[in-house]
Amino acid sequence: MQHSRSVAAPRTVFALILREVASTHGRSKGGYLWAVIEPVGGIALLTLVFSFAFRTPPLGDSFPLFYATGFLPFLMYQDVAQKLTTTLRFSKPLLFYPRVTFADALIARFLLGSLMQLAVSGVIILGILATFRIGTFVDLPEIALAYAMAASLGLGVGTLNCCLTSLFPLWERVWAIANRPLFLVSTIFFLFETVPPAYRAWLWFNPLAHVIGQMRKGFYPMYAGAFVSPLYVFGMASVMLAAGLMLLRRHHSAILND
Repeated sequence: MQHSRSVAAPRTVFALILREVASTHGRSKGGYLWAVIEPVGGIALLTLVFSFAFRTPPLGDSFPLFYATGFLPFLMYQDVAQKLTTTLRFSKPLLFYPRVTFADALIARFLLGSLMQLAVSGVIILGILATFRIGTFVDLPEIALAYAMAASLGLGVGTLNCCLTSLFPLWERVWAIANRPLFLVSTIFFLFETVPPAYRAWLWFNPLAHVIGQMRKGFYPMYAGAFVSPLYVFGMASVMLAAGLMLLRRHHSAILND
């Protein structure tokens, strides 16, 4: 029986991914195009606003590249966390089938969200480098580490919130309000090193600052990013993931039957 379930799980995950593709981006011809247009619009707006205020970005001489290296990993975290938060709500009818578990649904949404954001980021970054003819050294291992950090953080936050929002519906609004300032304090617009030391000590505890710092190490050889700690990010993500899985295992039946 256990062997049958272990073989069925990958098929179940793949089926859930196909369902997700068909029900989200697959609903319209422009669904996948919009997934690229939305972040491009955000980066273009940041470039337009800050290029009027400053002569050069904090790193390099390309505003689009600087803001893309901050905005895209943030979007990876945000999209993965949001998809996982709504997993039980989205897949609830299917979870009554014996062969479909909440873990299958979480894995499917995590894989689809991560791969989708990686594809979008690749298209946008390559587009920026080609359009503006930016000659920069691209360190793929450093960039891969940044995206692994962003995805793992989204996995941890999303899994924990998946249970909390199901048990306490008010938590979704509370988290949305608490999460909103992250966009402003995650070093998308500035460098960690430019923050006054007194505030920098507090900013260090924001894991997204580490993710974005790591991302910029992959595009700017002169940027040391000495403050970046992948261990801190992966540690936080692991603790939240473990807590979320433990709570879901204990309460998922009650949540589904609610």
